[in-house]
Amino acid sequence: MLASEPGQQSDPVVRPAVWETYGPADLSAVPVFAGGFINFGYWKSVDLEGPLSQDDRVRSEQDLYRHVLDAAAPSGGRAVEVGCGLGLGCALALEEYVPAGITGVDIHPQQLQRARDTNARLLAARPDRLRFVLGAAEDLPFGDGEFDCLYSVEAAQHFPDLSAFARETARVLRPGGRVAVASFFTVDAAPAHADRLAGLLDSFASGLDIARPVSGLTDALADAGLVDVRADSIGPQVWPGWDRWLARLWEPGTWPRNFLAAWEARILDYYVVTATRP
Repeated sequence: MLASEPGQQSDPVVRPAVWETYGPADLSAVPVFAGGFINFGYWKSVDLEGPLSQDDRVRSEQDLYRHVLDAAAPSGGRAVEVGCGLGLGCALALEEYVPAGITGVDIHPQQLQRARDTNARLLAARPDRLRFVLGAAEDLPFGDGEFDCLYSVEAAQHFPDLSAFARETARVLRPGGRVAVASFFTVDAAPAHADRLAGLLDSFASGLDIARPVSGLTDALADAGLVDVRADSIGPQVWPGWDRWLARLWEPGTWPRNFLAAWEARILDYYVVTATRP
């Protein structure tokens, strides 16, 4: 979105697939996203050989946030989550990492209202340390150098312009500030990957998820002036557990089970991308 005039912003434009999925369809209410978090999970501490419980699933979702927050290092500073969903990750960060403040930003007004409703008690108890704000990743509604860290968990696959997101990240971080982004990307820039993913996975065919190489984000962050940019694969801790959980509700060969197939074929992987503003 573009600011209508200096210091003032218009409502963000939401792509149709994103509008439906996070608005009327309310992805957070889908059973595979038990607990209200909307991520595939980080399953390192879960025994995948035995039966999986809902508690295991929620722990995997929380552990993905912990893994990202460990990389973002929000303790004592001001943090912003881009694509906050129901705000459960913001609440976890506030309770476990003790930042000076957490801001959750989301592009969807319905999702933002759900976040405020879900966290109403915490918002009332800590109004100076938690807030939720409407905004787009490509045009964040904040001042320059406002945050000590920026993190995003499984939202970047929806961002239409990674270069604009990277520039905004660099702008809103103070010098020395950290960014940590967890999401799934193609493993390289081979042109065939987008078509192959659209054939395997409905979320790519519908345009909800955008097929781009992880280098698209790392290069964008470096071009925006950030340093120490790196991308670490956490696929072994994500895809097998996610597929085991999906097996409770989806038969082999159905499209959600193809996330594992895409990883095994070296088309898609899950990464944590980190960088620092010098």
